[in-house]
Amino acid sequence: MLRWLLGGRDVQEPVEKSLVLCIGDEQIQNPYTELQVLKGHSDIVRFMARIDDLRFASAGDDGVVFVWNVQIWDLHTGSQIYSLTEFQSSVKCLMIIERLDVWLSGADKVCTWNCQAELLCKTTCFKDADVSSMIELPKNSIATAVRKDIVIFKLTPLSSESQTWEIIEMRRLSNHEDDIRALISVNDNTFATGSHVGELIIWDSLDWSVRASESQFWNSAQQSDKPAEIKISLTSNQHETCIHHLSSDRENVFAAIGTGIYVYNLQTKTVIAYQQVAHDSRVLHIAKLPNNQLVSCSEDGSVRLWELQELPPAEPATSGLFSMWGIGRPNKQQNQMAKRKLECSVLKTLELTGDLIGHSGAVRMFLYFEGHGMVTCSTDHLVILWKDGERESKLRSKALFQKLEREEQYDA
Repeated sequence: MLRWLLGGRDVQEPVEKSLVLCIGDEQIQNPYTELQVLKGHSDIVRFMARIDDLRFASAGDDGVVFVWNVQIWDLHTGSQIYSLTEFQSSVKCLMIIERLDVWLSGADKVCTWNCQAELLCKTTCFKDADVSSMIELPKNSIATAVRKDIVIFKLTPLSSESQTWEIIEMRRLSNHEDDIRALISVNDNTFATGSHVGELIIWDSLDWSVRASESQFWNSAQQSDKPAEIKISLTSNQHETCIHHLSSDRENVFAAIGTGIYVYNLQTKTVIAYQQVAHDSRVLHIAKLPNNQLVSCSEDGSVRLWELQELPPAEPATSGLFSMWGIGRPNKQQNQMAKRKLECSVLKTLELTGDLIGHSGAVRMFLYFEGHGMVTCSTDHLVILWKDGERESKLRSKALFQKLEREEQYDA
């Protein structure tokens, strides 16, 4: 896909930074001991989108989209293979739809591009708002987060010969009371949104109806045909209730709320692990990698690696504010306590196994490329490629031996 990703450009050498580790100098479970700094952006890098097994695109407030190749193990070279500058405002999100051979950008409007980076169609500009995130839905539909609303668009090809497309607004869902911070696809049938004040809504991906709605405890529960509201506790700091990011591996939902991270099991409908203070500042992105590592990044500039470990059966533990994930309603005797804390069976613990320090600003998000490492983007205008040091050392040794063998054969 994306045949326009051609050309090349070297980037400058990485900037050396000292490591300040919270788990000791020996991080035996942390493979990311080498980094490559990819420079190109001149402003905050807000979003990255995976293209394939080797390539990804980055976008930010400079209105430029860069495309990179992660197949780099020489620390003195980078591989920026394309840049697109036809944006007139900050690019907040990107999405690639490989089966349609198109990709979309979200800013003050949604634009659809073909593989030659030609604009196919665009929406009208949103008034005093930007598209903060978007996901693909069935039947060529797109869900976008625009302030408090979910705006559903449909992509329609008008002519296959001229590659003419049309993007039509189908519906505007205004169920949230505050700005939407998280928008994810849970599975083929559902997607979820989380807001700044801790609201969580589960949506049907086909008819865009509400399957479940959960909000703060001060909202009176309505015993009607509406989806049940499940109460959450309130802390003195409103940021503690803000859902910054959600992700799912179809077995669990991982949530970044305030400075904490939470693991909610979809089958048992309980929080099975949590870390209330996972970072020194708000957690902006969280995901479980294919290698089973749980990774989080934060406004404090760090990227942290976690391992889910089993715990022996224990008494119910308090998880702060996380009663919005389907925990059963408290009885009359529990009502007063339920307003301040959540009782749930915590079955696992989150152990910190690695701390990656390389950015000087808030780390917005990360992407993982199996066999090649992980990339992060930040408000410091940088994209950093984190590499497995042991693997890179073996690759360099192998390349050196091959070079020596060629030289010996040439001399002979």
